Amino acid sequence: MKKILCPKCENYLTFDETKYTEGQSLVFVCEHCGKQFSIRIGKTKLKSQNKNEVFDEQENKEKFGSIVVLENVFGYKQILPLNLGDNVIGRRCVGTVINTPIESGDMSMDRQHCVINIRKNKAGKLIYTLRDFPSVTGTFHMNECLGDKDRVTLVDGAIVAIGATTFILRCAEN
Repeated sequence: MKKILCPKCENYLTFDETKYTEGQSLVFVCEHCGKQFSIRIGKTKLKSQNKNEVFDEQENKEKFGSIVVLENVFGYKQILPLNLGDNVIGRRCVGTVINTPIESGDMSMDRQHCVINIRKNKAGKLIYTLRDFPSVTGTFHMNECLGDKDRVTLVDGAIVAIGATTFILRCAEN
């Protein structure tokens, strides 16, 4: 079964992609909002994004690093690249503009939950700092809840929990 995202309400619809051929156009009507939209099946559309897929956690090592969102009942494993400056992390939602959105059904994660700031020190080494946005449920670094004004320096492999979702920081090699 293949999951596709409704462009209007961002709910998932499923269909059996094995019944269709490459290049075929399919029309869907979202059962949640009634939006009608179409997709064309191609090689990239048939690539599944499930737990059997191999993820490359080392892919963003040469840039500014990434966060690896662990799979749970609310969402699948995701690898999100980080940028220099503030990386606002939260739940992906229509109308909320953040630069590191996590696709999740975790309602205990705010749409703007925490921030990882990446900057270079005088020696040119990347420094990773975590702070709460502030959020309703809090941001936890290594099982310690951050206060509103707390700033924590992160290292490679740091474990952060936001709501019921956990991610691991993968720092860039510099």
